[in-house]
Amino acid sequence: MQRIAGLVLGLLLPLLAVLPAQAQTPPAAAGGSSFAAPSFADWAAVVVAGDWRAHTGKPTEAFDNARRDVGATLIRLGFAPDAIRQYSVRPKRYPAVKPGKTELRAVHAGLRDLAAKNTAGCLLYLTSHGAPEGAMLDENILPPSLLAAVIDDACPARPSIVVVSACFSGVFVKPLQRDDRMILTAARPDRTSFGCGEDDKYPYFDDCFLASAPTVHDFAALGRAVQVCVARRERETREEPASEPQLWIGARLRPLLPLYVFPHPPSIKPSGSAKRR
Repeated sequence: MQRIAGLVLGLLLPLLAVLPAQAQTPPAAAGGSSFAAPSFADWAAVVVAGDWRAHTGKPTEAFDNARRDVGATLIRLGFAPDAIRQYSVRPKRYPAVKPGKTELRAVHAGLRDLAAKNTAGCLLYLTSHGAPEGAMLDENILPPSLLAAVIDDACPARPSIVVVSACFSGVFVKPLQRDDRMILTAARPDRTSFGCGEDDKYPYFDDCFLASAPTVHDFAALGRAVQVCVARRERETREEPASEPQLWIGARLRPLLPLYVFPHPPSIKPSGSAKRR
């Protein structure tokens, strides 16, 4: 199941040969007499469900529910519908959305293609199971260094937001850090997260992401709201130890994110019980 070596040999070495470029300041943040607030209309986004199994090994819709509704929420936050692609381990189950197959090469190619047409920024959202080595991507584990290489290659010289909803997903924070990047994860590097039972609608973290989006005005505030929401849910359901979602924002992106004000907060109000992931 954990075929890390194959992924690294096939993808990591070629991508690491690409030198990361420096971040560009969005036009709206540059000097000039006129000011137009930046938006996500020219951003590329991919939303990936990395697994379809509950913590018991039986099927769950939790990850694909999150994929579907995060994609819809991004549209309400200002992303263009044709600039978002979704990926599922079982794409044929969802003909209405027509997601691509969750494979690293496909996700990488999709993000790169979208980023070539939508050049202002990039967002990647992955919801799945996790391990100390990385996050599940179908039958493989996606290590942090490989995800960093994929994003650096597909989205050079622009701001990016990376959200990883999985156990131990804090392992992604340090390898993905760049001055023009925001990273939000569902847990510390040494902690599990909760909510992928057979009957759960969403994992806790994804539920809080969706529920918090209507209450805030930008991604930095959304990240903090998700942290508070997850902590509250875990106390209410007596799940422990606390997952402690991680939020990191690069120095160059930090003053710009509040300028990307969400135009029309989404109305999705998810709920549901959750169990250990």
